[in-house]
Amino acid sequence: MITLAAFFLFLCLGLPIVFLLLMAAIVFAWTNDASVLFDSFLVQSVKGIEANGFLAIPLYMLVGEIMNRGGITERLIRTSMRIVGRMRGGLAFVNVLTNAFAAAILGSATAQIAIMSRSIVPEMERQGYNRQFATGLTVATGLLGPIIPPSMLMIIYGVLAYQSVAALFIAGLIPGLLLMAAFFVTVWLSKSHLPEVDESRLPGGTWRDIAADALPGLIPLTIIWGVVSGAMTPTEAGALAAVVALVLSTVVYRRLGLRDFVPIMHNVVLSSASIIMLIGFATLLGWTLAYEAVPDMLARGIASVAIGQVSFLVLVCAAVFVLGMFLDGIGVLIVTVPVLLPIAGQFGVDPVHFGVVLAIATLTGLVSPPVGPGLYLAMDATGLKMMQVFRGALPFLAAFLVVLAIIILLPALSVWLPSVAGL
Repeated sequence: MITLAAFFLFLCLGLPIVFLLLMAAIVFAWTNDASVLFDSFLVQSVKGIEANGFLAIPLYMLVGEIMNRGGITERLIRTSMRIVGRMRGGLAFVNVLTNAFAAAILGSATAQIAIMSRSIVPEMERQGYNRQFATGLTVATGLLGPIIPPSMLMIIYGVLAYQSVAALFIAGLIPGLLLMAAFFVTVWLSKSHLPEVDESRLPGGTWRDIAADALPGLIPLTIIWGVVSGAMTPTEAGALAAVVALVLSTVVYRRLGLRDFVPIMHNVVLSSASIIMLIGFATLLGWTLAYEAVPDMLARGIASVAIGQVSFLVLVCAAVFVLGMFLDGIGVLIVTVPVLLPIAGQFGVDPVHFGVVLAIATLTGLVSPPVGPGLYLAMDATGLKMMQVFRGALPFLAAFLVVLAIIILLPALSVWLPSVAGL
């Protein structure tokens, strides 16, 4: 209880999540007379970041930075407008489709929310969309990032659970497309309240322009082909995707010069360092809790209540929803996977299916008050208050939960493609 009280105190004081995890570990060890653990804090933190699979994280972040500065985001938006922009409420459909394209490049929900909140929301406002609706839609569709491959969360789960990251990447494809379809349906149900299409703002151009705007599709194709064919590991596919993005931005589009590489690498280093620190301190907290058998008590509690696969997964999702309100999704994964994966095996849950369900469930924390980093990113970009953004996202979050329920009930949606690909 003291640890929990200290956690909320530091949370209210605005302590960053990464240091919140460290302070929680320190307070827990101190109040449980386990100060001997302090001697191993540094060792355990470093152990948490030693896995080779984590090398993929800065590579996919590099792809995202090149994409943002190299004009690729603008071209994704134009391509989406050519496909769905003429429908009533077309820019809302464009928002969904652009985020799906970006998800196949970035693999990070926070990166997508940050980029799209500053690029597509202002354009939606100019065309008559309500700011709250536009922002809520952007926050919700940003959640496609960690589901459609590549995915940071899948990389981390794969390392923690000793599962094939390639299989996890492919496993997220059908759930991601299903979620995109659910967002499309939600927008379609709202289209009577959305403005008519402004034909003057639709992109024109020659076939050459259309082809140039579609070229960023080479990036996700490179990743998916490399992983599915077995020609590359996810880390190698990330490196090749960065090269493709670099060639497009420097040679084809001529949007990047030598002076752009310093800020790009600066942002990649800072972002990667923050995630690596988060992984290290979340691992430390999990290790500290394990010393006092807290995970075992939690596991016994869940196992005593669950009566089958579905009830077990529902309980896991409920626990993750609560944890996600206060911890980053990466932190939630690192703390819960070592505890829950063995129990999932007892209930006969496929580890790949479990990874997909767990990764999707953790995303709710990105858009849940009071911490929800996705909400803060959107607030900073649009000037709205937290509850305004949250209310705008609610219809799409409801669709998100429906899709999660379908995935829980139908494991084949997660495991069929990896089995077909022989992964």
